[in-house]
Amino acid sequence: MVRILLVDDHPSVGEGTKNMIEQDPDMQVTVLISAMEALELIEQEEFDVLLFDLNMPVINGIELTKRIMRTRPDSRILIYTGYEISPNFNVLVEAGVSGVVSKTSTREQLLNALRCALRDEAVIPVSLLRQLRRRDIRLNQGREERLMEEVSINEREQEILQEVSSGSSNRDIATKLLMSQRTVEYNLTRIFEKLNVRSRSEAIAEARRLGLIRTDEFI
Repeated sequence: MVRILLVDDHPSVGEGTKNMIEQDPDMQVTVLISAMEALELIEQEEFDVLLFDLNMPVINGIELTKRIMRTRPDSRILIYTGYEISPNFNVLVEAGVSGVVSKTSTREQLLNALRCALRDEAVIPVSLLRQLRRRDIRLNQGREERLMEEVSINEREQEILQEVSSGSSNRDIATKLLMSQRTVEYNLTRIFEKLNVRSRSEAIAEARRLGLIRTDEFI
């Protein structure tokens, strides 16, 4: 049995995709709507292919891929998206994905993409393959990478949030995480912007709601 983990923050998309894939009796799909849940489950269970939505709140598909590849570099990860991904192609490859699948794909196309990933073959749409040497992809990459970074909490920012929730001062955080106090302050500013909050207490409450910090740290 081929085990597939699909992470998509739209439940209807997740269930529809699961039903399509499981028409192949040899494939079993687990659907999650949260990247944090995915990180926890992957630590506990083994999957043959991971299928991630690109644009998810809090932790997007690129950041989720980076985190998993750091601990499980042999993972087969496909990005599943309805958006134009050519400007992000280089950063996706560098993150470690095995390929890209469009949400407009037919059932047979989706199954073929999964089978290719299982054979450790790259999965790239022909329309994208023909664009790879176009100059505008490289020119747009910096702008698109910045956009992706602005909407996703990275691992270091999550560590800082955890320390903030424990009551640590900026100086304490800097010492523990081996960074300057100014770097901590800069990261906190970015965190506040990403979570759309104005204070530490609001950041803690929002991070707790989103499952970004361990609740056992709270008194």
